[in-house]
Amino acid sequence: MNIFLIGYRCTGKTSVGKILGKTLKMPFIDADAELVRKNNITITDMVAEHGWEFFRKQERLIIKNLCILKNHVIATGGGVVLNPDNVQDMKKNNAVIWLKASIKTIQKRIVQDMKTQEQRPALTNKDLMEEIKETLAFRNPLYKNAADFFINTDQADINEICQKIIKRL
Repeated sequence: MNIFLIGYRCTGKTSVGKILGKTLKMPFIDADAELVRKNNITITDMVAEHGWEFFRKQERLIIKNLCILKNHVIATGGGVVLNPDNVQDMKKNNAVIWLKASIKTIQKRIVQDMKTQEQRPALTNKDLMEEIKETLAFRNPLYKNAADFFINTDQADINEICQKIIKRL
């Protein structure tokens, strides 16, 4: 069984995934990092040069391959739930955990994160706060449908989050 971490940007998928993997003695893979490695281009450059549709096709290939693995902790990109095939594959014999955070927390983390420029291209032409609100309004039902359960990452530290996940599993 793999453990897939889903959720919006900066909800803690990669940070939690690394510690959760170590704690459970399972290899950790970041799907976005894998996509960048396989395509030899940053996500921002990929989207700028080829568009979101191309990016989503590449993401689909990565997720399909990661679903074949056994006993891994996998952090997904925030939009992985936009493709029903990704959701279906992740849910097969795996645990899918939604890491949630408030709009304010997400906005604060995005602004503070040094990787935002190369890893998180704008999803809309709106200002950041409006983009987060709009995107979450659309995606939250998709995350809810895909997840076995959710963990709120607003106030808890990474170790607390990992312990909550392990307890729920």
